Amino acid sequence: MSAIHIALLGYGTVGKGVFQTVKTHQNRLKSILGKEVKIVAVLVKNLGKHQLSDEEVILTDDFEDIIKLEKLDVIIDAIVGKEPGFSYLQQAIHKGCHVITANKEMFAHHGTELKRLANEQDVTIGFEATVAGGIPVIQTLKQLLNVNKVEKVQGILNGTSNFILTKMREDGLPFDLALKLAQENGFAEADPTNDIEGYDAFYKAVILSELVFGESPKWEESIREGITAITSEQMDVFSSLGFRIKHVASIEKTTKGIQCTVKPVLVNEAHPFYQIEGVQNSVSIDADIVGNISLQGPGAGMFPTASAIIEDLIHLGKKSNRLSYLEQENESNKDSIHPFWLIGGGVNASDLPAPIQVIERIHSNVLIVQAPEEAVNAIHIPDVYYYQILGKLECKKILVSN
Repeated sequence: MSAIHIALLGYGTVGKGVFQTVKTHQNRLKSILGKEVKIVAVLVKNLGKHQLSDEEVILTDDFEDIIKLEKLDVIIDAIVGKEPGFSYLQQAIHKGCHVITANKEMFAHHGTELKRLANEQDVTIGFEATVAGGIPVIQTLKQLLNVNKVEKVQGILNGTSNFILTKMREDGLPFDLALKLAQENGFAEADPTNDIEGYDAFYKAVILSELVFGESPKWEESIREGITAITSEQMDVFSSLGFRIKHVASIEKTTKGIQCTVKPVLVNEAHPFYQIEGVQNSVSIDADIVGNISLQGPGAGMFPTASAIIEDLIHLGKKSNRLSYLEQENESNKDSIHPFWLIGGGVNASDLPAPIQVIERIHSNVLIVQAPEEAVNAIHIPDVYYYQILGKLECKKILVSN
């Protein structure tokens, strides 16, 4: 059985979650992907701080040790900051590796470029883990976008700020003490600026905007407000009126362009965000056909984020198992895509006229081609037969039989 060889960049909370999940769910992964999933290398910043349970896995602080590996199919990015993650993923894509990232800051700044590069190199880039942790919002939006027109997306996208606001209201804590509690529980970093000032939520909103609307909002025109100015006295007033305050990111396409805001807002009991408490995240999607869909779940943490990464790996693996010529159709050019044919009887590729594109030789006497029907009908070679292939052939082994 062949294997999917993975290198893991980063061995912090998320990296360890991925490493452990691959190890504990190996049988499940094999049954879904039909292959063993092997983490072959882990990149860390400080070798002295880390130790792996598997001695066969390369532990290194030099990315060159990873990128030069002969057997390498996927690179999973679980580090933070715009660099060196962006440079690492560029190199990985140029090498022909699929990539999966949980780095929302890097992807908000460079996601468009990485997606373009991945398309050019014919590899896949997964980024479910960049938004809302374990909530499958990216895959949900991809499914909706097949037919629906998404009009607005709103979300509680940062568990740290939501935890702080919850504790301020429930326990009557001032902001500083609620922040300290978040740090003690591992929900906030020593420097919590990205969370409490709305940068983290804004990066996620940018990623969602590019997915939903095909472009990002103008950063300089977007509104980003943190939660540091909210006081205990304000909380009392809000509660007395039946409101709860939530830190909400919103993206919407208007006649003026894409409007993006991240700011504290009030919601009443009728709103789906009213019950979203603690480190939970939630996303509300408005689309023209389905109406409103609300998703909620853990927005961060070791295993929720690892779950999103592993699900990206599953989607990637399913695509990789398909024949190379059965890639997803280009919707903008759908009518011009020619059907696939099986041609047998010992024909040589050089004997076929130019309009017929040879995709793959299955046996010495069988070819898979893509061509307009009239070109195939024009083949007049003794003992050669051909049949059009209807539908999609999911797995190469269906064709290869001897």
